Amino acid sequence: MKAFLMHRDRDFQLKQSLAKSEQAVMQDLELNVLLDAMALGDSFLFDVAKAALLSSLGDIEAIRYRQDILKDCLKNPSVVEGIYTLAVESIEREKRNYFSIFSRYPGSILHRSVEVLQMFVGMLRKLRAVADEQHDKFDSEGFKTFFGMLRRELDDAYFAEIQRRLDELKFKPGVLISAELGPGNRGVDYVLRKPNEDKQGWMKRLFSQKPAVYAFTISDRDESGARALSELRDRGINLVANALAQSTDHILSFFDLLRTELAFYVGCLNLHRRLAHQGEPVCFPVPSKASERKHAFAALTDVCLALSVQKKIVGNDAELDEKDLVIVTGANQGGKSTFLRSIGLSQLMMQCGMFVTAESFSANVCNGLFTHYKRQEDTTMSSGKFDEELGRMSDIVENLVPDSMVLFNESFAATNEREGSEISRQIVRALLDKRIKVFSVSHLYDFTRGLYDRGQANAAFLRAERQAGGARTFRVVEGEPLQTSYGEDLYKQIFRDGA
Repeated sequence: MKAFLMHRDRDFQLKQSLAKSEQAVMQDLELNVLLDAMALGDSFLFDVAKAALLSSLGDIEAIRYRQDILKDCLKNPSVVEGIYTLAVESIEREKRNYFSIFSRYPGSILHRSVEVLQMFVGMLRKLRAVADEQHDKFDSEGFKTFFGMLRRELDDAYFAEIQRRLDELKFKPGVLISAELGPGNRGVDYVLRKPNEDKQGWMKRLFSQKPAVYAFTISDRDESGARALSELRDRGINLVANALAQSTDHILSFFDLLRTELAFYVGCLNLHRRLAHQGEPVCFPVPSKASERKHAFAALTDVCLALSVQKKIVGNDAELDEKDLVIVTGANQGGKSTFLRSIGLSQLMMQCGMFVTAESFSANVCNGLFTHYKRQEDTTMSSGKFDEELGRMSDIVENLVPDSMVLFNESFAATNEREGSEISRQIVRALLDKRIKVFSVSHLYDFTRGLYDRGQANAAFLRAERQAGGARTFRVVEGEPLQTSYGEDLYKQIFRDGA
């Protein structure tokens, strides 16, 4: 049995380790804030959400498939969370018998497997009941396939057959085993036999003549005899015990997978409730092909900032279709870095099938998201800040493919204006030549002005808005690069307030 609630045709896999580029994305976009809001203290939800966000979908139909499932979850949160709880409960109840799997005795393995399978049958019955009662409330292909599989494979005949087999495996009448004599008259070829069905009525069985049999009785005090008989029994049921243990493992893997795939949607439900409480706009983005250049949004916000300040924040509008390069300049503390982070977060959320924090959002998918943000000085003194920036850029270049996206935040400002501008200019030109989509926040005037003066058709220039008196609106609007970042505003504010 397969859930297929994350992918149309395969299981969802949890990633165990992060590449350097993924670690940088986690740090630069402050993903832990988003993941904490999704997990609500549950480490498993945290890990699943992180794996989903960092393993972006590149296929538009795959994104829409997951979006449709999430829309169903938002319409039926109690049903989805109920199924998730059922999966978790099944796994936890199986763990109570966990240590018996280390037994080397087939009898113990069989007893444990029968108990666990009996519990699983009860849980599967509950799951089937949910499918019967709730399937007509779900519209997505994913949930229709899931509920259809449950109703088809877990029918009444299946449960009746399973229950009958479990009752047989308890061996209440005893165990019927055949064997042959091998070398030295040792027993070989032990086979568990199915007992003949007795169709006689109880009256006939009581008074009918019993067939002749060879039998022996072990004394209550004969420990060696009892142990030998137990060994004979274990040899006979060994294959059955192993087969039943594999059956329980198969059903456990189904519940594990169901829990994993539903964990992503439970995390999305947690996040959606939080954002709705704060009044943040939420929409499902419209993805387009990686080869296209689409990027348009209304009231786009930085979801991590919204979660941190716990109130509604200022959003941005922009129309960036047909743009390979977006340069953001303007006043210090005017919202440039926040805007850049909103671009990266919305891209990751779109490409894992989530909603984004905007009134509307559309963008092309990218074949990889990379961030290059300024860092603090290397405390080990093994390299300077500029060397460290170049090293990180080299790592990014090694992993870039066409139609990737790179976010620069005040990169290469560790050297002087002339050198930093020249390095930035050469890197950006090389990236654009390889069809890499670039967003860059920069204070390097020579770099940004030079690009603006060229009148490059596939470039957009945005600027952090500043009012006449120096107040920041925290909006990003179209505007040419200016030679000043208005650091004097901050100087006056700090020292005037301090005075």
